[in-house]
Amino acid sequence: MSPTPSPRGEFALIARYFAPLSQGFSGAYGLRDDVAAIASSPGQELVLKTDAIVAGVDFPPDEEPGHVARKALRVNLSDLAAKGAIPRAYLLNLILPRTVDEGWIAAFAGGLAQDQVEYGVDLIGGDMSSTAGPIAIAITALGEAPTGRLIRRGGAQAGDLIFVTGTIGDAGLGLRLLAGGLPELDRTSREYLIDRYRLPRPRIALGPRLIGVATASLDVSDGLVADLRHICEVSGLSARVEAPLIPLSPAAREAIAIDPRHLETILTAGDDYEILFTAPPTSTAALADLERSLGIPITAIGRMTERSLTKQSPVTVTDAENRPLTFASEGWTHFGGGETRPASP
Repeated sequence: MSPTPSPRGEFALIARYFAPLSQGFSGAYGLRDDVAAIASSPGQELVLKTDAIVAGVDFPPDEEPGHVARKALRVNLSDLAAKGAIPRAYLLNLILPRTVDEGWIAAFAGGLAQDQVEYGVDLIGGDMSSTAGPIAIAITALGEAPTGRLIRRGGAQAGDLIFVTGTIGDAGLGLRLLAGGLPELDRTSREYLIDRYRLPRPRIALGPRLIGVATASLDVSDGLVADLRHICEVSGLSARVEAPLIPLSPAAREAIAIDPRHLETILTAGDDYEILFTAPPTSTAALADLERSLGIPITAIGRMTERSLTKQSPVTVTDAENRPLTFASEGWTHFGGGETRPASP
């Protein structure tokens, strides 16, 4: 796409590409006002989540704009799902270099339109601005959940089982592929892993069904070990995970067969956007029913334990011989702490 500046101004671009995305939500007022109005249902509370993605950090600078849009929206919907909320609408802040042309904006809006249909949400407002830096997109997603029933990080109990949806590690391996790694993988595996990095699959059908079943929950964005540590810290517990139980795709298994060191990437790289949650052992039958009815794999991978004060990390991962594994870092953070992931190429 040629880097030609758009001839249109901010408001013309909003009217052409983004106002149509608000037509399903009357309180958005066609994006012609400074605010939107949202009426929450009786017995429901409004749930808000905001997250940003930046070119060169969260997606490759030359990524197809429709994919960028869909990832920006989906990472926020994933957080709502993990809390048990049903997504309703979203706000968009789009910060673009002046070299981005109108074709990029049109394709970006097209990606949002595609996911609005899939996930049942509408754009209700936001802002556009220019920058001398990279593309940055911030989305605030709004959802609803029964009043006082959100699944927080801090509700886990000692003895709870640890569960995760889908498969883990695919996105981290996909990022390694985009950075030039894993040349030994076959084409099918490469395409699958890269797609998993580009387009998260927020579990919005499952999340609300976990209310009353899960005791604590979040989505896996920073890495399985790092995100489980968050649950441990807020719940005041420790966790023990059995690496052989962690659900892996055939492509991830192929990567480990080529080099077992890729297991560390799988456990710590993040960007999976699967739901990681705890629930009592008595919930296994109910979860099996959910797995069958929704077609979403749900796997038990470990157990919550009383907090150990003798270990540096509250999360222990063991191998098939019950030996603790060690990692260079437990997951991703944007600033310091020794936890890093490679910038998107």
